[in-house]
Amino acid sequence: MFGIALYLVFFLTVVGIYAIIVMGLNLQWGYTGLFNAGVVAFFAIGAYGTAILSGPARDLLVGGFELNYAVGVAGGMIFAGIAGLIVALATLRLREEYLAIATFGVAISVQLIALNFTSLTGGANGIIGLPRPFSEMFENSNAYSVFFLCFVLAIALIVYIALERAVRSPWGRVLRAIREDEIAALSLGKNPTMIRLQSFVLGSAIMGLAGGIYVGFIGYVSPIDFMPILTFQIWAMLIVGGSGNNRGAVLGCLLVWGLWTASGYLISNLVPPSLQSQAGSVQAMLIGILIVLTLLFRPRGLIGEEDVISAHVGEDAPQKKDM
Repeated sequence: MFGIALYLVFFLTVVGIYAIIVMGLNLQWGYTGLFNAGVVAFFAIGAYGTAILSGPARDLLVGGFELNYAVGVAGGMIFAGIAGLIVALATLRLREEYLAIATFGVAISVQLIALNFTSLTGGANGIIGLPRPFSEMFENSNAYSVFFLCFVLAIALIVYIALERAVRSPWGRVLRAIREDEIAALSLGKNPTMIRLQSFVLGSAIMGLAGGIYVGFIGYVSPIDFMPILTFQIWAMLIVGGSGNNRGAVLGCLLVWGLWTASGYLISNLVPPSLQSQAGSVQAMLIGILIVLTLLFRPRGLIGEEDVISAHVGEDAPQKKDM
């Protein structure tokens, strides 16, 4: 039972980190309609930025400034936000599949840079020996794991509350208006390009935040952590849970990552070792089947998008008094 509890702590920590990424993507796609197929790029930039700023000094690597972990995470967020700004300025005039192709190309480019810019990223070996935040406070590693889970869930909750306030504000209603009818929003004096830019940069910075937390959790970073399959997983989480709804984004993380890990466990224990490399693709197939079933029976996801505008109008509308 103790081993199961420890694995549950690990599982929920990963879910919490992914929930932060998915909420960032939900801001871009669910609320603004921006098809970002390069999610993993901004996650990686946040992770490497944090590792370079807060990691130990190394003779063969640029960086290793040994800054405070919080400073490193903030720096990773800024790097991811700047990258999002550059990508947005270059691609936001594109629409739908063209934007998806462009952002996917950005993700591949970032992974290749991480793999080949050895003096900065450590290349295929990555950057190891990164400090675990607050670990000096705990003598027991199991107690630290529980603490870090609480830390991740607290950050995820803060991101959730902040985004809920943002999307229910006038700015959030403009996001939806631009997503639904850009011409109508433009006729009302709104600037769709600037609003899209803000949404894309903010969503990218949130993904960078998740990257910084991931580095603190794992203690190292390497290009293998940012394969394109991760973008597929993140999108699956959002589609299954329900885009345009942050509660759905979190639920999708729990279900999709649960299916992924459970299927991986069954494959590793039931499939002969000689066939496990081929059977590993079954995990992706199962997620694909889950996406298809969701689109067939719950097109809006398990928790559909709320009509925030109508709810807001309903709250503001004068109530009839009893006669």
